[in-house]
Amino acid sequence: MASSKLVRAILDPKKNWFAALHKKTIENRLRKYGLRYDDLYDPMESLDIKEALARLPREIVDARNQRLLRAMDLSMKHEYLPKDLQAQQTPFRSYLKDMLALVEREKAERQALGALPLQQRTIP
Repeated sequence: MASSKLVRAILDPKKNWFAALHKKTIENRLRKYGLRYDDLYDPMESLDIKEALARLPREIVDARNQRLLRAMDLSMKHEYLPKDLQAQQTPFRSYLKDMLALVEREKAERQALGALPLQQRTIP
């Protein structure tokens, strides 16, 4: 319990200047390409992320895919977004966190009840 409070205090940008510096650096890098932090989650990494993305409205998923394509295009061209567009970006505005928390709660509830998992990985 005490170690988790210590870890939270170390990682909290409001309490630790180094964590605040790291968050600012990540924010600047995401702004350069027009990405949000939630765009970095890979649906192939976790089935929970894949399920959460599948439950989101189509417009949000399309906007995510468009941001990812634009970021890859800018990266290949070795360019960044124009400064006026960078200023409009909101890198830490989350769209996936609530749905991901819901999927994880449902998964934990299924495990507690002894039900079969909603999704399973299959090896081809």
